[in-house]
Amino acid sequence: MTDRPLRVLIVGAGTGGMCLAHGLRRAGFDVAVHERDRTRTSGLHGYRVGISPNGARALRACLPPELFDTFVATTASPYDRLGMYTEQFRELVSIGLDELPHTGDGPEDREHNVSRMTLRQVLFTGMEDVITFGRRFTHYVQHDDGVTAHFDDGSTDEGDLLVGADGASSRVRRQYLPQATQTETGLVAIGGKTPLTPMTEALLPERARQGFSMIFDRRGQFGITHVMRMPWDGGHAPREGIGSSEGELLSRWPGLRFDNTADHVSWAITTSRSIAPADLLDREGAALTALADELTADWSPCWRALLAGADHGANVALSIRTSDPLPTWEPSTVTLLGDAAHTMTPGRGAGANTALRDARELRDRLVRVRDGDLSLTAAVGEYEDLMRRYSTLAVRESLEFMNDRGTARRPVIGPLSVLAQRTGLRLVDRVPAAKRRMALGMQKVRDSELA
Repeated sequence: MTDRPLRVLIVGAGTGGMCLAHGLRRAGFDVAVHERDRTRTSGLHGYRVGISPNGARALRACLPPELFDTFVATTASPYDRLGMYTEQFRELVSIGLDELPHTGDGPEDREHNVSRMTLRQVLFTGMEDVITFGRRFTHYVQHDDGVTAHFDDGSTDEGDLLVGADGASSRVRRQYLPQATQTETGLVAIGGKTPLTPMTEALLPERARQGFSMIFDRRGQFGITHVMRMPWDGGHAPREGIGSSEGELLSRWPGLRFDNTADHVSWAITTSRSIAPADLLDREGAALTALADELTADWSPCWRALLAGADHGANVALSIRTSDPLPTWEPSTVTLLGDAAHTMTPGRGAGANTALRDARELRDRLVRVRDGDLSLTAAVGEYEDLMRRYSTLAVRESLEFMNDRGTARRPVIGPLSVLAQRTGLRLVDRVPAAKRRMALGMQKVRDSELA
């Protein structure tokens, strides 16, 4: 290596890419992030993301201390319960989050609920000179001195390492690992948001009003609700009672004035393509709300009233896909991070957190290159070996949770499978040891220190 700082090019300013950028910059690297979109005001960027201990530890390791404190201060109120319900909101299992295993008492050891847009703004803070917007990556060229990234405006950038952090449809991956494929799960989803008011809050079961809920119906469909109570009021002033230090951070944080997140209930319905109309992914706005209502016509009137109050402009439709297993590849001056490397279903809520862990693991190994302990390709290879191991587990468990087996829609075995599932869950709820095992299994993929 030369005496100059290692230069790292990151394609994509998503959660994992920006976490890596912060970590490398703090470690003295020369970092450039190239991002296609300046603003993201639609789709999933308006929704909640759950940051697990894996993700929170990565953020703490990579962000400047005050910015990590700002992240903590801008998260929504924590959940106190995970519930599983029938489509009539009859409780099957209820797990208090104090029953979940945990490995410490710091903010990096617990779960956080955050608006994706708010997290994006936190991660952009102080990085204005690092990010270049309006850059659509086209291809790269590797050479003896490193790698050159090319963009559709004719511009280029040269670095020692190129990191593809450009999402599930990654152009970097398409060139680097053309053999990498993804599989449709046979599932599609509709997501929406309903403003949180005393009336909409009363629609939810009492123990779901401060928690995350999963709903299972007799056709094999799957619903969720989660309540987001943000740390500021309607006028964007810090709420009373959140703590003086957090209030001071919020009042001084420039990103706050660009965030329009208000308290809301997020909801979603996941169904099979064999149930949903063929044009689901083409529908928008009120048409998506109407379709969600149609698909859940036999659900609780309270669920349907929740849909009736939805903000139609916040609706989103998704096709759920997952990465196929890949054999190992030879490390080089190009690597991948997050969904670009391992697209997974939202079944375990592990996607963003795995990307954040990627960022921390790659940062740690590049620091060893800086210190002369590893060559660049050895560091990349060590990162990729580890990343493949833990991401394979996350992809597999996320897929197992949401895979479309279709048993609930078979004439005889369907009702029997639903009855068996519900009986099993109710039994788990009554046996403390079984409930603890369920809680541990759900948490392990979100907190690697429990594995």
